[in-house]
Amino acid sequence: MTYCLAVRLNAGMVFASDTRTTAGIDQVSAYRKMHTFVWEGERMFTLLSAGNLATTQSVVKQIELDNASAGEGISLRTVAHFYQAAEYVGEINARIQQRHEGMAQQSVNFEASFILGGQIAGQPQELLLIYPQGNFIEVSTESPFLQIGETKYGKPILDRFLDASVSLENAARCALVSIDSTIRANLSVGPPVDLLMYEKDSMAVQRQMRFKANTPYYASLRKNWIEGLKGVFDSLPRFDWEKTGQ
Repeated sequence: MTYCLAVRLNAGMVFASDTRTTAGIDQVSAYRKMHTFVWEGERMFTLLSAGNLATTQSVVKQIELDNASAGEGISLRTVAHFYQAAEYVGEINARIQQRHEGMAQQSVNFEASFILGGQIAGQPQELLLIYPQGNFIEVSTESPFLQIGETKYGKPILDRFLDASVSLENAARCALVSIDSTIRANLSVGPPVDLLMYEKDSMAVQRQMRFKANTPYYASLRKNWIEGLKGVFDSLPRFDWEKTGQ
């Protein structure tokens, strides 16, 4: 399984993803699910992937090949508008799924979903969820984040703390706690965790990090979050009979 999330803020964007992939309890591997495509000063795209590993890797490889041959066809390097980039990725995704399904000898789910975020110079920053069928939706102003994969365990903290006015750093901390909550609840999601912070209108990536379970900052964040939760729990109001000792 997978858990990826992205947040669009007034100050920029935050992307986070785990790296665990599983094909059974004895087949656990780590693969990058965050891919960046940057032409500094011109455009920046970040792609998060969830679903069938063969499909997601094929989609990313096709995007890389198209970027390398820019000028000879459509690619992330040549699209004029962000929605065209989403259409382009969606078309590749649907085409590769169909090809894999035609080759399969048994019933296999080749579906994949993507989050595409970034900015083209002179245009607003965008964040879109691309479905396996190739269609896509934009992040809403009310809920400035998108998730793919195992979303339910990490969503409560996002709902409670995130809005467009939050700083990049606080949104990044929130994203890390969201992923850690998912890791604790689901063994199919696991570290290392990739994190990227994009500053609006920069057309560059200044802060991109990978955290292992024992990375000092990540370990400290997890420890402080758990201790904070325990402190809040202990401070919850007592029942009336607890107050009187009856």
